[in-house]
Amino acid sequence: MNTKGRPAYRVETDRLVIRCWKPEDAELLKAAIDASLEHLREWMPWAYDEPETIEQKTGRLRLFRGRFDLDQDYVYAIFNRDESLVIGGSGLHTRLGEDALEIGYWIRVENINQGYATEASMALTRVAFEVNQVSRVEIHCSPENLASAAVPRKLGYTHEATLPRRGPEKDGAPVDSMIWALHADQYPGSPASQMKLTAFDAFGERLL
Repeated sequence: MNTKGRPAYRVETDRLVIRCWKPEDAELLKAAIDASLEHLREWMPWAYDEPETIEQKTGRLRLFRGRFDLDQDYVYAIFNRDESLVIGGSGLHTRLGEDALEIGYWIRVENINQGYATEASMALTRVAFEVNQVSRVEIHCSPENLASAAVPRKLGYTHEATLPRRGPEKDGAPVDSMIWALHADQYPGSPASQMKLTAFDAFGERLL
């Protein structure tokens, strides 16, 4: 099946629903972020602009959806299976340029250390290679963020470099950034290639 040009709007794993955000998700997203601010501010610069109002959050989700529909960037929600709880957020980000995507992730504070970041990243790695059909996927994180760095290591990514002062600012200074990468020729032997999931396009037609 040729899935090129048909991004996955919805991905289902054993425990998660990973899907494009909708404006009506604003209250659930705000609750997840507000409960996790201290945890998120340790590693996520955008968390310093929080808390946002429901109106601001709705506007942000409209922007995410618009960019998703235009194939400009793919920002995903991470929900529990009945979609009653936002467990976190992720994305297949296009900032690396042509033929590559970057996976980012954050997890709600009460759901950390339960394998959700690994599960979501494994699913999106498979989506990136089999649906988006890119040649390379990267994960970037601070060397100090040991939990985040453990995710690409578990998924068979290679630590290709640590770039000094290339990451987002923390306490007023840019931090170092670890670059983890998985290439298309490495993907078939990776854990992500064996991930059980279903993925659907914008019309609900199955992609994987």
